[in-house]
Amino acid sequence: MLFIQKCQNCNAQFSWSKIYKSFLWTYKPIKCSECGTIHKITIPGRIIFVSLTIVPMLIFANFLSPFSNLIATLTIGILILIIGSLLTPFFVTYKKSF
Repeated sequence: MLFIQKCQNCNAQFSWSKIYKSFLWTYKPIKCSECGTIHKITIPGRIIFVSLTIVPMLIFANFLSPFSNLIATLTIGILILIIGSLLTPFFVTYKKSF
């Protein structure tokens, strides 16, 4: 079962959208809405993000694409990128910033 990370200070659960938005702004720290504690993404969390988004798209586009059409390959590659990015908030970890 997939769980979204909770605040390490007060155990309040972060929202999926708050975590996702932090990716869009170059791994922006997350501020807990309950206690105000700042959490930063961990290095393994950054590796997970790249592993679920960029790497599958590149592997498909370069090695696994059954299409000879560049547009079809790019479309499927971008679709893989989007699906991977939608799943990342469930797997990425944050730690309390001091």
